[in-house]
Amino acid sequence: MTGWKDSAGGRRVMAILSSRPFLTVAIVAAVWIAASFASRGFGAYGHLRYLVELGAVIGLVAAGQTFVVIAGGIDLSVAAIVTVSAISLPLLSWQADPTGLAPVLAVLALTTIIGLVNGLGVALLRVHPMIMTLAMATFLQGLLIIIAGGSAVTAENPLVHWLGNARPAGIPAGVLLWVAVSMIVLTVMHATPFGARIFAMGANPLAAALSGVPVTSTTLAVYGISGFTSGLAGVLVLGMNGQGYVGIGDPYLLASIAAVVLGGTSILGGLGTYAGTIPGAILLVTITALITVVNASPGWRSILFGSLILGLLLLSGREQARR
Repeated sequence: MTGWKDSAGGRRVMAILSSRPFLTVAIVAAVWIAASFASRGFGAYGHLRYLVELGAVIGLVAAGQTFVVIAGGIDLSVAAIVTVSAISLPLLSWQADPTGLAPVLAVLALTTIIGLVNGLGVALLRVHPMIMTLAMATFLQGLLIIIAGGSAVTAENPLVHWLGNARPAGIPAGVLLWVAVSMIVLTVMHATPFGARIFAMGANPLAAALSGVPVTSTTLAVYGISGFTSGLAGVLVLGMNGQGYVGIGDPYLLASIAAVVLGGTSILGGLGTYAGTIPGAILLVTITALITVVNASPGWRSILFGSLILGLLLLSGREQARR
C-alpha cells in the first residue's frame, strides 16, 4: 500500500483526494445525503436540480471573481453589475431582432465596459481594488435608483425567457450555460499563457512585472471578465425571475466571494482554481436551503455566511503564510 502511494499515479490520486476542490465536493455530497434523510423531499431530483440551477447564478458571478482574486484583487461591484444587467436589458428592445440576442449582447458589452473601467482605476490610477470597485458599486446603485426608482421592469426577451425557463433534456438551460462557461474558464485559467500570467501576478506582482508580464493589460482583462460574467449572471437571474429591480443582485456579492474562498482560492491571490469555486457555489445554495427548511431568519443567514467567510479568510491567510 505504501509503495502504491509512493508511485507517480498514487501521488496524483492522493493529491486530488486531499485537494480543496475535492473536499468541497465531498462536503456537498455529505450534506445532500444527510439532508435527504433529515428532511423529506430534500434529496428529490427536482429539488437538487433546482439547487444547482440557483448555484449557476452564483457560479457565473464567482467565475469572474475567481480570476480577479487569483490575480491579487477583489471585485465589490459584481452585485451592482448584476443589477445593471437585470434592469437595463428589459429597457432595450429591437423589433428587427425577434430572437432577443442583440439586447443581450449590448448589455454584456456594457457590463464588460464597467469591468474595464474598474481595471483602469486599479491598473493605471493605482486605486486599491477594494476602494475602486466599492466606489463603482456605489455609483451604479445611485444611477439605478435614478433610472428605475422603486419599480420593477419586466423582461419580454425571448432569449432571456428561454434561458431562465427552458429544460433541454430535463436540464435547466442556465445550468447548461454554467457548464459551458466553466469549461471555458478552466481552460483559460489552466491551459493558456493568460492563465499563467494571472497566477504570477497574484503570487508576486513585482516579480511578474520584472519578468515581462503585461500587468496593466492583464489587470484590465480580469476585471473585464468579471464584468462580463456578472452581466451574464444578471441575464440569467432576470430570466429566472421574469423581472429586474434595484437590489436584485445584492445577494451575489457575499456569495461570490464565499464560493471562491470555499473552493480553496487564496484571498491574497496567486493560488486557487475555479474547479473549487463550482462546488463552493452549490454548497452555498445548499446551506441556504437548509436554513430555509428550519425557518431561520435572514439575520441568522447573514451571521452564518459572515462567520463562514471570516473563518475561511483566516485559514487562507495561514496557507499563504506557509507558502
